[in-house]
Amino acid sequence: MYEPIKIGDLTAKLPIVQGGMGVGVSLERLASAVANCGGIGVLSAAQIGYREPEYEDAPTDTNIKAVKKYIKKAKEMTTGDGIIGINIMVATKRYEEYVQAAVDAGVDLIVSGAGLPARLPKYTKGTRTKIAPIFSSERATDILLHMWDKKYQTTADMVVIEGPDAGGHLGFSPEELKTIDKASFYEEVKKIIKCVKKYADKYNKEIPVVLGGGITTADDVDEAMKLGVNGVQVATRFVTTEECDASPEFKQCYIDAKKEDIEIIQSPVGMPGRAIHNKFLERVKETPDKITKCYQCIKTCNSVDTPYCISRALINSVKGDTDNGLVFCGANAYKADKIETVQDVINDLLRL
Repeated sequence: MYEPIKIGDLTAKLPIVQGGMGVGVSLERLASAVANCGGIGVLSAAQIGYREPEYEDAPTDTNIKAVKKYIKKAKEMTTGDGIIGINIMVATKRYEEYVQAAVDAGVDLIVSGAGLPARLPKYTKGTRTKIAPIFSSERATDILLHMWDKKYQTTADMVVIEGPDAGGHLGFSPEELKTIDKASFYEEVKKIIKCVKKYADKYNKEIPVVLGGGITTADDVDEAMKLGVNGVQVATRFVTTEECDASPEFKQCYIDAKKEDIEIIQSPVGMPGRAIHNKFLERVKETPDKITKCYQCIKTCNSVDTPYCISRALINSVKGDTDNGLVFCGANAYKADKIETVQDVINDLLRL
C-alpha cells in the first residue's frame, strides 16, 4: 500500500521512522527491532552512556564513547539492509563530538533538531552517513537548507517535520502550542514539502519528508501520507513494546495514563516539553530539587536556577523510579493499553 523510503543508497521497506527517545528509551534493542521489521530504527544520544560504570565521573566523555558502542551493538543486532540512525540534539554540549563519534561508528543516518544543525554537513560530507534535520516551520527549513547550499554545496538526505503533538522537547513556543490547530499546521507541512522540493530539484535527488507528532493509528498514517509526505515518524507507540529499552515501570506509566494526565511543562533546559503528570512533577513545583551535580547535557541549562536536573530525572524514570523521575511522552500516550511487540505496532499502523 505504501512506497518504501529511499534515502540515497539506503532503502527502508516500510515508511516508518522510529523517533529517537532519550534518556535510554530508544537504544539498541528498540532501534534494531524496528530496523529488522523494515522501518528505520533510531537511537537517542541524550545521556546514552548512563548505564556505563564511568558515567557518574565523566558523563560527556562516557556518552561519546557510548555513541559508538551502542550504534555498533544496534547494527550487530540488525539483519540484512536494516537502517540504524541516531538522534543528536543540536543543543547538546560538545554536539560536534557526538556527531563525529556517530559517523566514526558507521551510523546510517543522523537525525538532528532542538536547534538548527548548521555545521552538520561538515562532519558527514564524504562519508556514507546521511543527514536529516528536524523542522517545525517553513522558515526554519528554508534558512537551514539555504545555509547548507551556500556553505557546503549540499542539502539534506531526509527531512523530519515534527508537529505540536510530539513528545519530549517541542519545537514550538508555549503560546504556539495553545493556539496552533491541525489545519494550520498541515498547511505549514505542505509549505515545508514545497521548500524541500526546491532543494531536491537543485541537487537532482530525492529528499524524503517524514512527518511526526501524534501518529498513533493507521488513520493517522493515512492522514499524514495524504499531505504528500513519504513516511511517518512514530515514537510514543513504540514505548509500550517488549523491545523498548525503558523499564517496565516506565512503560506502565503510559498504560496507566489518562488523557488529562498529559501536560505541557517548562523544561529546565528552557524549552516546553510534554510529559505525564506524576508525583515528581507535583513535588518539584512546590520544592525544587537541590542540584548537587551537573551532567553537562544541554547548552541552555543553568544548573544554578533550575528546579531539578533533567538528566537525573529522566535517568530515574527510565530505570523504573518514576515517582522521582520525569516521564516524557507524546500527546496520545494515554491511548496505550497493553504491551505489544514492535511488529504488532507496525502491522497495526500500516494495516499489514
